[in-house]
Amino acid sequence: MKKCFFFISYFLLVSLHAQEIIPLYPGTAPGSENWTWEEKTVGANTGNAFVYNVTKPTMTYYRAPENIRTGAVMLVAPGGAFHILSTENEGTKVAEFLNTLGIDAFVLKYRLSRIHGQDPMQELFGLMSDFKKLDANNTPTVELATQDGIRALSMIHEISASKGFDTSKIGMMGFSAGATLTMSVLLSAEQKLKPAIIAPFYLYKPAVIGSIFPEKLTPMFIAVASDDGLKFVPHSIDLYNEWISKAQPTELHIYENGNHGFGMQPKGTASDQWPSDFKSWLKQRKWLE
Repeated sequence: MKKCFFFISYFLLVSLHAQEIIPLYPGTAPGSENWTWEEKTVGANTGNAFVYNVTKPTMTYYRAPENIRTGAVMLVAPGGAFHILSTENEGTKVAEFLNTLGIDAFVLKYRLSRIHGQDPMQELFGLMSDFKKLDANNTPTVELATQDGIRALSMIHEISASKGFDTSKIGMMGFSAGATLTMSVLLSAEQKLKPAIIAPFYLYKPAVIGSIFPEKLTPMFIAVASDDGLKFVPHSIDLYNEWISKAQPTELHIYENGNHGFGMQPKGTASDQWPSDFKSWLKQRKWLE
């Protein structure tokens, strides 16, 4: 009897702390019905894991500790040129950081362009040698990924009452391609589903789709490193100028160093400051109350 009680208690404890993986669609995702290739993960639990060949989009729920929960929610979109997803450095670790602030988080696993070979990084680096060609290849995928992001926001709204979410505090943040996706979702979603705040990190702007500008003030936190190896700094500056020209509240951080893809991984560079700056920004927006 005692052994039975122990295993039941252990199961409940594990379940309490387990993350909830939520499929975005009840069956096959619309628009990719013929995608039959297998999703794969590389480097699991190394701090720099990534997945590729995603055909079944999901979002993973990370709930903040009950004693500090604010009711605010953030949808997090990892990056990877719409071919891979940096699920730990730009996903899980970001969600865990948000949880320490009392913010619930969902890490979005959105559909990706197919990797055909056995070495995903080598294939991706080859594609990135020509961004115009990469953009042309990615265009259909960006549209599907944007559908996934909008679907995720819709589902978050749907479960808000049962989860205790404040629907006025549902935001979205993303890194690199995830920042492209964040902006595409913002500019494509209907007004009632648009994120209340957004945070694009080292944005790639040319691939952004959508033209439905938010009717409400939508505060934006932009971050990039001056030594970004992909030369994305002008994209963040252009976005900043565009946003302030529309009288939207905007904050831009260009860190001296940190390169591209700094995410949550401490590097001993100026970019390590972004979590502190982001926390201060959220506090000013009254998201930590």
